[in-house]
Amino acid sequence: MSATPLLNQTGDNHAGKISSSKPEAFRSMLQSADLEFIMEAHNGLSARICEETGFKGIWASGLSISAALGVRDSNEASWTQVLEVLEFMNDATSIPILVDGDTGHGNFNNMRRFVRKLEQRGIAGVCIEDKLFPKTNSFLGSNQPLADIDEFCGKLKAGKDSQTNDDFSIIARIEALISGWGMDEALKRADAYYNAGADALLIHSKISAPDEILKFCKEWANRCPVVIVPTMYYATPMDRFRAENVSLVIWANHNMRIAIQAMRDVSQQIFEEESLVNVEGLLPTVKDVFALVGNAELAEAENRYLPSTSRKIKSVVLAASRGSAFGELTKDKPKAMLDVRGQPLLRRLVQTINETGLNDITVIRGYKKEAIDLPSISYIDNDRYAETRSVGSLACATDELEGECIVSYGDILFRPHVLNGLLERSEDVVIAVDAQRQQDKDGKAELVRCSKPYDGDYFDDEVVSLVEFADASDDNINGEFIGLLKLSAIGAAAMQETIRKMQADGSIDGALLSQLLERMRSDGNQIVVSYVTGDWLDLDTAFDLAQARNVM
Repeated sequence: MSATPLLNQTGDNHAGKISSSKPEAFRSMLQSADLEFIMEAHNGLSARICEETGFKGIWASGLSISAALGVRDSNEASWTQVLEVLEFMNDATSIPILVDGDTGHGNFNNMRRFVRKLEQRGIAGVCIEDKLFPKTNSFLGSNQPLADIDEFCGKLKAGKDSQTNDDFSIIARIEALISGWGMDEALKRADAYYNAGADALLIHSKISAPDEILKFCKEWANRCPVVIVPTMYYATPMDRFRAENVSLVIWANHNMRIAIQAMRDVSQQIFEEESLVNVEGLLPTVKDVFALVGNAELAEAENRYLPSTSRKIKSVVLAASRGSAFGELTKDKPKAMLDVRGQPLLRRLVQTINETGLNDITVIRGYKKEAIDLPSISYIDNDRYAETRSVGSLACATDELEGECIVSYGDILFRPHVLNGLLERSEDVVIAVDAQRQQDKDGKAELVRCSKPYDGDYFDDEVVSLVEFADASDDNINGEFIGLLKLSAIGAAAMQETIRKMQADGSIDGALLSQLLERMRSDGNQIVVSYVTGDWLDLDTAFDLAQARNVM
């Protein structure tokens, strides 16, 4: 199948840029020496499927649009609601759409406005039927009343006078045969409608043989294009209509009907089996849906139009540990899923990362991994979580350390500006250091000595580097590493290399991020410090959790 051109996937309606070509393309189909075909659609998705399949045009069926909206085909959907559906259909495709306009949604005045609104939405043409408003579907009952010929001709003239594009087509649908009024009435109406300006005639029949249609075509003698809808006489070979110079065939409602059957089948199976096991393999994948609605085009557009601050930056969150200091609170879930004022700690952390524009997030799970099931996140499992610490978990995600990336402990919370400060830095390895936290915390603080202490000078551009990670006995502590860092592509590659070295020498399992960074520094990599002053919390104890619940 051919790929669908995404001409209108632009975020606002640019149909005007191509609308002149759509009426022209449809007019060419009507006037072609070949028999042409258009396929029914009832929303943007089905319209795109029609184009993807290879059809050159679309029939926007009134029955199908009404059914998709859950109402009867009796003008219960207002013409403005129909217009909204048509706008989505037109924006989703690059091929022309012929609209089932029922009876024109009223008298000549409604018809004038309807035509103008269709043109504004890039629609190629409209077909109106010579019955009374509100319409009754042709397949309901028999001997339906028809519109007065002169009144209907006036409606056709009003529509033609209102169009601004000469190629916009108005097709008159003759209901005389389907309503039991006979061939003579059908031919009389055909002649009147043609003289009133109709660009083509749609002759309709509901008998299972094509005899009425073929006789009409022979009598009409191709004075103007003829359109047919072989829903009832579907077994007739198309060559019989070619022989009578039929211009256009409408496959009128088949996408809607098969959609109903498919939805019934899958709903019934899921209902009865209470499972997706036997269904999932039968369905298009979610990736197919994304492809059909143009997600790839959006990704390309983001690269073209979003500012440079929207860099593709991955985030790796280390959340494998239980947090044994919390006792029974982490019996059934890791500490990253502890409740902080109605939301898991990890969800709050992810939301903060999202607020800075980063959405590609991978979480390293371990203890009670099944309890971590937040949406829109990738997961990697460290099944050796009981034997490893933070660097052992990070080693499970070394493939994610490519390009620019963020690495964070999973048990911290911080304000968005803390992360934004890191993202603004261009150096290869930048760590966030709290200048106000200079005391050890139960032996768990990762304290640092830096090339320069924090002085609060906003205009000081001097780069501050990590001198070493130190312990609480050092008299020259300048702050605490908060468990958050940013890597450039070069920095990420350096961290990957250091992880491989630690795996080779067996030092990786018991290592913290501070020890990984110290190893990188000793290997000649500069570790740059981005100072913060508060606005973050690490949750190591029940006291920390209570504090988080008070300040968040």
